[in-house]
Amino acid sequence: MPVVFCLLVLLLPLPVRAHFQLVYSPQVLLDHPATLEFRLVFAHPLANGVVMDMEPPQAFWYHHKGQRVDLLAALRTIAWRGPDNSAAAYGASVSLKRNGDYVFVVEPTPYLEKHEDLYIQQIAKSHVNKGGLPTGWEQPLGLKTEIVPLVKPTSVLVGGTFSGQVLSGGRPVAGAQVEVEWLNGLPDVQANAFGSSRVTPPGAALVVITDANGVFTFGIPRAGTWGFGALGVGPDTHYKDKKLSQDAVLWINAVELH
Repeated sequence: MPVVFCLLVLLLPLPVRAHFQLVYSPQVLLDHPATLEFRLVFAHPLANGVVMDMEPPQAFWYHHKGQRVDLLAALRTIAWRGPDNSAAAYGASVSLKRNGDYVFVVEPTPYLEKHEDLYIQQIAKSHVNKGGLPTGWEQPLGLKTEIVPLVKPTSVLVGGTFSGQVLSGGRPVAGAQVEVEWLNGLPDVQANAFGSSRVTPPGAALVVITDANGVFTFGIPRAGTWGFGALGVGPDTHYKDKKLSQDAVLWINAVELH
């Protein structure tokens, strides 16, 4: 029943944006200590289209075993290239040594979308696990708004489903629009660029709706990196005298079962 519900929702003419704040590393499962390359990019991943300029983020950090580790000083400005343009983005090299779950969070400076005359702030999360030890991937982090995974986000199986709970101020958000994106054009963290597009995106955005408990479910049709963005669910509604859409974004990794 949940999968059928999702497919019906995809057909609804809901307002969507397709902007997604990316928190990307090519590795999400580690067996040994490693230094990972992260890229923070504001783009249109499914369409592999225009990349937007980012200002310096307000915060960048990871959560590991109850501790918050600040990474803001590790950020460096880069120029990220898409098929259509190049824009300001950020990179960081992050060393991970201890086993367990690492939840990476970026709180970007709001972006002015001139066509809509409003600001957008997408508070985004992504997960890395080292050693296969679970240490809290399913726990909320107390962000203004966030998507809490209900399925382990580093090893979702193709052909299965992914579920998450949308929170605002720690409370579930019923009836939230959650836009779904697949990372088209595999990022190259050495070249700081999206790869050539691998699929033709659908004509309309993919959208699911949360239930009374703020939970959504989506069937995963293919491997790769999937993003979920709950639009306009955050408690902050204005920034610099303009409307603010404060969104929650979560990135997961889907793999084939061999």
